[in-house]
Amino acid sequence: MTTLTRLPETLCADFARDGAVCLRGLFADHVGALRDGVAQNMAAPGPHAAENTVTGEAGRFFDDYVNWTRIPAFEAAARDPAIAAAAADLMGSDAVQLFHDHVLVKEPGTTRATPWHQDGPYYFVGGRQNVSFWVPLDPVGAATLRLVAGSHLWDKPVLPTRWLSQEAFFPGDYRPVPDPDAEDMRVLEWALEPGDAVAFSFAALHGARGNRASARRRAFSLRYVGDDARVVDRPRPTSPPFPGHGMAAGDRLREDWFPVVWRRP
Repeated sequence: MTTLTRLPETLCADFARDGAVCLRGLFADHVGALRDGVAQNMAAPGPHAAENTVTGEAGRFFDDYVNWTRIPAFEAAARDPAIAAAAADLMGSDAVQLFHDHVLVKEPGTTRATPWHQDGPYYFVGGRQNVSFWVPLDPVGAATLRLVAGSHLWDKPVLPTRWLSQEAFFPGDYRPVPDPDAEDMRVLEWALEPGDAVAFSFAALHGARGNRASARRRAFSLRYVGDDARVVDRPRPTSPPFPGHGMAAGDRLREDWFPVVWRRP
């Protein structure tokens, strides 16, 4: 288990300013088990699994989420006190609730990029206290996660779209999806080793290039929410959809579905 220590205040300040930071080795003790968990997930996908390439396109881009209740390695990482405490420090929260897990695998030669997006507009939860950990299970260079610094502070969320068709996921008053490279935005990205973690806000704009390397790129993500998380209304089923959750706008997330994995002593 990872040693439990408070994160430096300077790192938390960077997270508050930029919406993303890199935490070296935070998941190092879980890499082997998570690789096995990803193999289990791909061999038996859940109901939300997707293939994100079109016919004739090179490679394979697989993703799936909300599998922690059936894949023990995912739950073990989510409940690791050191990982959850790091989430609490970054969020500035006294409690940490697990929202969901997410697996993303790009096989060698995959040209399909992960499009620029913010996670928050797809979700039925609102609040400023939240964090995602994006954890590579293979060394990554060019195929690493890329994030626009400060985008979590924009006054309007970015239009959520369907990854393949790029059609709007929800109607509403959204900022158009930008092209951060063409618009000369400050993009954060790190070369990463297995077990490193990029921590970022649900409101941080992010994406990733295709995987043109000769090795696969397996990534595991955990999403956590903090004290101010509340249910929000969306005009259509969200992603993840969590059908039948029985909550109303303004409610806290029910703890039998979204367990509190850590509380500050």
